[in-house]
Amino acid sequence: MPQPTTRARHTGHPGYSETLPRQPESAATARRLLRAACAVWGLEALVEDGVLIVSELVANAVQHARRESIRVVIDRPDAAWVRVGVADLSRARPVRQEADDNNEGGRGLRLVAALAADWGTDERRWGKIVWADLKGRG
Repeated sequence: MPQPTTRARHTGHPGYSETLPRQPESAATARRLLRAACAVWGLEALVEDGVLIVSELVANAVQHARRESIRVVIDRPDAAWVRVGVADLSRARPVRQEADDNNEGGRGLRLVAALAADWGTDERRWGKIVWADLKGRG
């Protein structure tokens, strides 16, 4: 069973992370983790956009990653700033697609870009982290 972890960050705010199976059902756990972190930090105003973003990032990792697990990371780099990340063991970078009305998929990263203050991909030796920043009032 996946175990959540909490660590103190250099900002003094804890970060939340959990390793999850690479399955669609993991999006629900990721949403709960985001809600819990935002509640602890008093940033409930970021939850609505945050749950959409983390759902899309998990869905992309489930579809495109390798191996059997992903890692969801929720950090608070600043008082009014939450970074949502999903790490996986694939080095393939996500690609924003142009979806038309006939396609069911292909809109996830467009949604992330529309809701997040910023988003991107950090490559690692072992894979990548796709992240999105949510900024509230500081």
